[in-house]
Amino acid sequence: MPRVLLMLLALLALPVQALELKPFSASYTADWKQVPISGTAGRSLKALDNGRWELDFEASMLVASLKETSTLRMESDAFLPLTYRFDRSGLGKSKQVELDFDWTEKQVLGNDRGEPVRFPLNRGLMDKSTYQLVLQHDVAAGKQSVSYQVIDGDEIETYDFRVLGEERVRTKAGLIDAIKVERVRDPTQSSRKTVLWFAKDWNYLLVRLHQVEKDGKEYQIMLKDGQVDGRTVKGLAE
Repeated sequence: MPRVLLMLLALLALPVQALELKPFSASYTADWKQVPISGTAGRSLKALDNGRWELDFEASMLVASLKETSTLRMESDAFLPLTYRFDRSGLGKSKQVELDFDWTEKQVLGNDRGEPVRFPLNRGLMDKSTYQLVLQHDVAAGKQSVSYQVIDGDEIETYDFRVLGEERVRTKAGLIDAIKVERVRDPTQSSRKTVLWFAKDWNYLLVRLHQVEKDGKEYQIMLKDGQVDGRTVKGLAE
């Protein structure tokens, strides 16, 4: 048997990290350091009909709330966003965003705070929610640095991330072994900081997020409880 064919067969025998979507739901505590009141947050992924999935995130407290919803589908190994909705109220300016991804006409149409949005649509272009799911799967695949093209207002921005390493996170569900990831920004362009932790043993579910805004305001969500593919998340005992 030719050597090249033997090499190909050996490669085919290697395990491959499948981009398999699994439904999940998680609830979090939500804290704004400038506001002495804790809130709650929830994130979930559920299967719809015709191979579509819905990704939801909600956060609320006494003076503010936000809701973010994306629908998407998988095609081969690609994540294809279909719709994106964002609604924020209280604690600053309100904001509403609606985007529709038309893969037949290859365009994105919608509005951001009442202003029309239109972009040509190519594979790899994502909304501000779907890219987080892709990040979750790329971290699971062992990637150390990734970049995404994301619609952000009236522009297409490049979001860069890098893996910082492993870290054990103390949550209400117990100690969770996680992968720590940070958003990479040019410090001369933005002082914002975003760090995320994904659970290694729970399909890389988001267990913690910490963000510092340009004005110094800090926001954090921390896992309270969750389920992944019908299994209740249980951390290590302390």
